Amino acid sequence: MRSWIALLVVSLFTHSTAFTADRPAEVEKALAKAKDNRPQLEAALDGVPKEQRKGMEFLVANMPDRDLTTLTADFLKANHALAYKAKQDVPWGKDIHEDVFFNNLLPYANIDEKRDPWRQEFSDLCRPIVKDCKTPTEVAMKLNKELYPKLALKYAPQRKAPNFSPKESIAQGTASCTGLSIVLSDACRAVGVPTRLVGTPNWSDKRGNHTWLEVWDKDWHFTGACEPDPLGLDRGWFVGDAAKAQKDNPEHAIYAASFRKTDQHFPLVWARDNKNVPGENVTDRYAKTTAKKADTVRVSIRVLTADKKRVAAAVTVSGGKAKFEGKSRSESADLNDTLEFDLLPATEYTVTVGDVTKRITTGKAGESQAVVVELNSK
Repeated sequence: MRSWIALLVVSLFTHSTAFTADRPAEVEKALAKAKDNRPQLEAALDGVPKEQRKGMEFLVANMPDRDLTTLTADFLKANHALAYKAKQDVPWGKDIHEDVFFNNLLPYANIDEKRDPWRQEFSDLCRPIVKDCKTPTEVAMKLNKELYPKLALKYAPQRKAPNFSPKESIAQGTASCTGLSIVLSDACRAVGVPTRLVGTPNWSDKRGNHTWLEVWDKDWHFTGACEPDPLGLDRGWFVGDAAKAQKDNPEHAIYAASFRKTDQHFPLVWARDNKNVPGENVTDRYAKTTAKKADTVRVSIRVLTADKKRVAAAVTVSGGKAKFEGKSRSESADLNDTLEFDLLPATEYTVTVGDVTKRITTGKAGESQAVVVELNSK
């Protein structure tokens, strides 16, 4: 009897150590950093099908330290199973490279947002919306147009935090460009479309930061979150600004967020000292290699109500024989999204909004100039 028990113990020990020995060195290193939470991560690693274990190993090896010590096995296994199912359920799933799947569809988070479970809810909500879509591009365009109204979610410059999780943004009803991008990213991932957040800490003219989304459809394509364009992806109000990005200037470069560890970090303008989100400098994908010498002045126009709120209104700019027309942006547009005209330098123009007029003189060629029209002005 004792011999039988001894053999059983030896067999179990041998099986356990053999299984552990199969783990890559980077996984073992991560488990060591998990401290008291190590059993949860080991349960997650042991609790997935053998043919899918490489995906869980990727998550554990690359997750930030705060996740190593806090995430549960149930959370990780649920996310893992739903991600694999989403990939299997779409016709383009077989064309998603393993490295793209691991880094841009399987992860449970985009940057430093709260780790809420979102896959099942977004899957249930979004599948009916995209049921007739044939490509990742169609999915992204459809969700960008229809998801936010369903969630009663819109952009607002005033919010409690810029990096809310989808659950937090939906509860508040408003989000930053980053929060809106996280929502669209997670929604796309929930229905089998790889995504990544992209952004700049500061535009080259120092107007501020911006975050948007890239979608994988045989290559990376960009779109502004909650800014659908019926003409397709790779369009947006920020294209001109992105073309002026500076690859070698960390403040004015463009970065893509990554779950896989890299030798760079994705800048978090709300937490400048936090360098825990891996990133990749993708400025070359946006910046123009040769810039035409500017012979005009880029004039941006905002129209404000008496209580200083942005409002959409018809705007006319006239000077000499030239006349330009457009529509200003409301509070639902990104703060950096403004009505813009390229005007002649050192020239007088009249800006008209309803019965309010404002005279301006443009500056030097190549410069940018901001104009604010207040509707309570006379």
